[in-house]
Amino acid sequence: MKLRYALGLGLAVALAPVAHADPLTASQKQELGGFIREYLVSHPEVLREAIEALDKRDKETAAQKLQQAVVQDAPAIYNSKFQADVGNPKGSTTLVEFFDYNCHFCKGALPDIARLMKEDPNLHVVLKDFPVLGPGSVEAARVASAARNQLPGDRFWDFHYKLLGLHGPVGKAEALGVAKEMGLDMDKLQKDMASADIETGLKQTMKVADDLQINGTPTFVLGDSVVVGAVGYDELKAKIEDVHKCGHATC
Repeated sequence: MKLRYALGLGLAVALAPVAHADPLTASQKQELGGFIREYLVSHPEVLREAIEALDKRDKETAAQKLQQAVVQDAPAIYNSKFQADVGNPKGSTTLVEFFDYNCHFCKGALPDIARLMKEDPNLHVVLKDFPVLGPGSVEAARVASAARNQLPGDRFWDFHYKLLGLHGPVGKAEALGVAKEMGLDMDKLQKDMASADIETGLKQTMKVADDLQINGTPTFVLGDSVVVGAVGYDELKAKIEDVHKCGHATC
């Protein structure tokens, strides 16, 4: 009976602006508050359910916003002239990776990406330089961006694999060393590194990462979903297969 009365008072409060009812008196407010408190103390699980429902709704809202951002930024994510395209550029599914050459977890994910490309002839992989781990990462990204002009497709993947696979800190010297090892025209490389396109490309990636709320590496984009972290071969493979089937990372 007390609960029904409390609910009735609560409903009256909710409808007050519509029904033009008189506001609750101080004693009514106190009584209503007491009933609500008594019910919550006797049924604390209600609070847990409310928190869980709110958390679920917040996560769903955040996921929807990310999906909208992916759709909005799709040209810059999937078809930018400042990206590296490896695997099958005409593949039916695209896996985008935001990475840093000094990222330990990116190094750990490198064999997974290589295996996925080897096993799936319809996989297109887009590599996005996202140098967030210091000046050395920025310099390595500049060298790699310039190296793309001389290393199309699989040849750039070889460069990327060697540079990302190095042990220890990676910077300009290490990136130039890999470029020289692969026989690049070093004069042209230095000239390309000074091009305004390098800075434009890095800024574009930073903006897209900001839109997608990416703040760490590796982060992947598949379909209209953002996948954070080195989630491993099995999870990436499952999501890629779902994109093949239905266009989404989860069918």
